[in-house]
Amino acid sequence: MQTCIVHLIRNSLDYAAWDKRRALAKALKPIYQAINADVAEQELNAFEAGPWGKQYPTVVAAWRRAWDRVIPFFVFPAGIRKVVYTTNAIESINAQLRKIIKTRGHFPTDEAATKLIWLGLRNITANWGHAAHD
Repeated sequence: MQTCIVHLIRNSLDYAAWDKRRALAKALKPIYQAINADVAEQELNAFEAGPWGKQYPTVVAAWRRAWDRVIPFFVFPAGIRKVVYTTNAIESINAQLRKIIKTRGHFPTDEAATKLIWLGLRNITANWGHAAHD
């Protein structure tokens, strides 16, 4: 299972004061933008040894706790990582499906539920590949 990098970054920023968040985010970038897991771990070690790691040991601890779920991310080439570094698309689909199911209530058969989910997925994915804004 892979951790959502965006959520890990946001969680890290929650430990910092508002005026420090931008700089902290910049300091975390070498970790998640590393070319592979070994380099990422070196960057995490450097972050920990540096001023940010000393000021925010809870951020380092959060990354260390999630590390086994972060390193699968580095298997992918950089172009693919940009697509999979967040689980927001999956979370969005799940939220939309929950809304569709909730408004219908109970289903007379499993087939009725399956059809509704299939139609929901078809509608949700209909505009994929199109720009969100012109």
